[in-house]
Amino acid sequence: MAADGPQASQQSAGSAAIPDIARVRSWLAGRVAGGVGEELRARLITGGRSNPTYELTDGDRFWILRRPPLGHVLPTAHDMSREYRAMTALRDSTVPVPTTVGLCEDPAVIGASFYVMDKLDGITLRTPADTAELTPAQRGELAKAMVNTLAALHQINSSAVGLTDWGRPDGYLARQLRRWQRQWESSATAPRREVDELHSRLASALPEGHRPGIVHGDFKIDNMMVDRNDPTRIVGVLDWEMSTLGETLTDLGILCSFWDQAGEFFNPITAGATAMAGFPTRDELVHSYVQAIGTDVPDIDWYLVFADFKIAVILEGIHARHVQGHTEGDDFEGVGAMVGPLLNRALERASQSSVPGLAG
Repeated sequence: MAADGPQASQQSAGSAAIPDIARVRSWLAGRVAGGVGEELRARLITGGRSNPTYELTDGDRFWILRRPPLGHVLPTAHDMSREYRAMTALRDSTVPVPTTVGLCEDPAVIGASFYVMDKLDGITLRTPADTAELTPAQRGELAKAMVNTLAALHQINSSAVGLTDWGRPDGYLARQLRRWQRQWESSATAPRREVDELHSRLASALPEGHRPGIVHGDFKIDNMMVDRNDPTRIVGVLDWEMSTLGETLTDLGILCSFWDQAGEFFNPITAGATAMAGFPTRDELVHSYVQAIGTDVPDIDWYLVFADFKIAVILEGIHARHVQGHTEGDDFEGVGAMVGPLLNRALERASQSSVPGLAG
């Protein structure tokens, strides 16, 4: 089966970024029933390209600590309180999430805000080597579980889970375009004409919006934690830092953008993880989603192009922090090389689209 993911034990990566464990223990002890053992240990978990994530243990129990990355980030990005609140709100919903323990917004503890959640006993499928361990039937069932989970999220009443003020669906897409353009301008390491071209086309073809609701913001296969013994069962949806109330079809675009299929250019992050027998095509994913929510998904090309645009901007920001020496771990070297291919694929999709204004 696959290597453990961000909620499970992995290889440690450098001690410099380990939080001040004495202060963390003191803070955590007041929030855990029965307190915390005398010796609390922490280690940085490899695998994440964004928020540093640590496994904490006192020898008997295990937790996960998440904090923002070091260095410059967009003010609204990597918001620990947002991630914490989303999972706390969804704890008893139809969407599986880890159980949150507490949020600390006092930088005196580790130098930044952070939150702690219970560690799930599961695995994350990140690479083709991971998904190759599944049978074709398991791949198909996992894809179905992902689509059903996404549809379930999009049908949750935000007021019922206390997220009435989570965001502003009206004008969401226009604000998203402005946000990621600003993020590019603040973190670009080299000029790329493709960014301005894509922004112009997306702005001219902006959909009016169709299905407002809770948006995860980064819904893809490696943000799912699955049961160790049954990889078709999702035990937790992770990484809620970009969640909000907005246009839910953007989540479908992200899912499709990361969904590799044979004979096509692979997203450089997933590198072909879903391009295997048993996994459905992107068109089949869209069809399954439509069936699950009972409505059509017009202008899907816009959401696919926007997803590639957004991911490319995010990766450029990670690359910029790595160049500045503000990342920890071993999986950052190739991130910069991912930006160009994603922008090029977005332009190709836009140029072939029948959505008015998107083809240029």
